[in-house]
Amino acid sequence: MTVILFALGAVCSTLAGGVFGLRHKRHLHRILGFTAGVLLGVVAFDVLPEIFELVESTGVDPLYPMLALVIGFLSIHVLEKSVLLHAGHEDDYASHTHPRVGMISALALIGHSLADGVAIGLAFQAGSDVGVAVAVAVIAHDFSDGLNTVGLMLAHRNTDRRSAGFMLMGALAPLLGALSTVLFTVPDNVLLIYLGGFAGFLLYVGASDILPQAHSARPSGLTMLLTTAGAALMLMVTQIAHV
Repeated sequence: MTVILFALGAVCSTLAGGVFGLRHKRHLHRILGFTAGVLLGVVAFDVLPEIFELVESTGVDPLYPMLALVIGFLSIHVLEKSVLLHAGHEDDYASHTHPRVGMISALALIGHSLADGVAIGLAFQAGSDVGVAVAVAVIAHDFSDGLNTVGLMLAHRNTDRRSAGFMLMGALAPLLGALSTVLFTVPDNVLLIYLGGFAGFLLYVGASDILPQAHSARPSGLTMLLTTAGAALMLMVTQIAHV
């Protein structure tokens, strides 16, 4: 029951972030600037430290998760540039956005949210103290997951309705992930590869996709400040979560 309650907290946090993004979509370029900073912060202060801890505890060669990072980065790059954006070259002179790119990006974040739920469930299997610490960390950053999901969908010209649908899937993902842990466990070496690939994905989306769009229409000092604030927020959240 405790696992379910904390997972529901993650659901609410994700929904709050997504609703915020939908309500303030008229300021999308600023939201995207903030989102890019959050994505950078998630990689630098959340995903990579977790990889380092798992490498140390498992003794796995760090080359493997770093290789997964590069593959994750290049895979989304190839998918976006070669398959989706330039299919048939029908959009050579159009804005380089496509709803399917937003959907694929959002699905990757939903997968991360599912893994967050799995992390909560497995942490409680290790002990209640560990479970609470992990759950608090997940709830703290799931607001940004909801915001990022909506931001990615809207940035690639998806409708509000479709964006809300993906937001709901992302919100339910932690609950489903937590419930699934009664059926299986995830080996740490597999988790390492997943985290490496996810870090590469986030780096590409933040630096090569979201950040350029944030500055394409109205480049401003405020947008750059919001990007910095997004990274700083994730630093603060992760530090508090590990106190």
